[in-house]
Amino acid sequence: MMNTTRRRVKLAALVALLAGPTLAQDLALPQGAALTREFEKNPGAYDLPVGPWTIKGGLPTRRVEGAISTQSWRIEGSGLTPLQIIAPLREQLVEAGYDIVLDCVARACGGFDFRFATLVLPAPQMFVDLTDFHALSAVSADGSAVALLASRDATSAYLQIIRAGAVATGSAVTATAAPVKATTAAAAPQGVAGQLESQGHAILRDLVFETGSSSLAEGAIGSLDAIAAYLAANPARRVLFVGHTDAVGSLEGNQALSRKRAMSAVAYLRNRHDIPENQVGADGVGYLAPVASNLTAEGREANRRVEAVLIPVE
Repeated sequence: MMNTTRRRVKLAALVALLAGPTLAQDLALPQGAALTREFEKNPGAYDLPVGPWTIKGGLPTRRVEGAISTQSWRIEGSGLTPLQIIAPLREQLVEAGYDIVLDCVARACGGFDFRFATLVLPAPQMFVDLTDFHALSAVSADGSAVALLASRDATSAYLQIIRAGAVATGSAVTATAAPVKATTAAAAPQGVAGQLESQGHAILRDLVFETGSSSLAEGAIGSLDAIAAYLAANPARRVLFVGHTDAVGSLEGNQALSRKRAMSAVAYLRNRHDIPENQVGADGVGYLAPVASNLTAEGREANRRVEAVLIPVE
């Protein structure tokens, strides 16, 4: 019975490959890419973004029906930018006969509004920096489609792949890893430890908070794990976590909330990694140090953050 089932699965995958563009089933991903989440809905429907979000028209989409396969990938420790992830995948799709109908970055896509108008898997499986992401949509002659979304945090790169229509059938034929290198070493962003050493501070973009909340997402958090490793290897170093909020509410309330957000990072390091108390601390400044305008939803989300500041052990 088991052998019969395996033969049926292999046959179904082979039929799917013959039925549509094979490249959509076998995209060569950057070396080290690890699948963090995958699910398929068949039959299903997906609203493929075909243009940037605008105030007047919202997000233009094209409805694609059939099997919908959604995957998220994490490339841990990678210095690749979103463009360096997307560019070779775009070439593969074009070579396979796909037409590119959307190819945009962050603010040009519509920033916050684009990201929340389309399907994006939640953190920690998929992470999107609202100021640094790249989106691409491609369609084939048979009406099937592929949507790509790439971003990164301080320590890792992330890629989401949505296959819709004929190409999604048999999507268990997973992507293969292939080396993709940054153009130059200088172009690659530093890891969080490198930022702390060279700049004295780092914004931890993979710590995501809703308005009024100080709770971290469940599961591992790459930037905090990297800081834990750094502190364990450097006992004479201390990291102060500084919480920040958007400008919704009073200064007093936001200062208290921002400190709670910083304390959540301290608790993560103490509970998960047993970092000594004298190597970590927390404080909060509320909305007094914004990095973006509080007049937009995108800016307010960017301002809800925690920064790590490197100081000597007292």
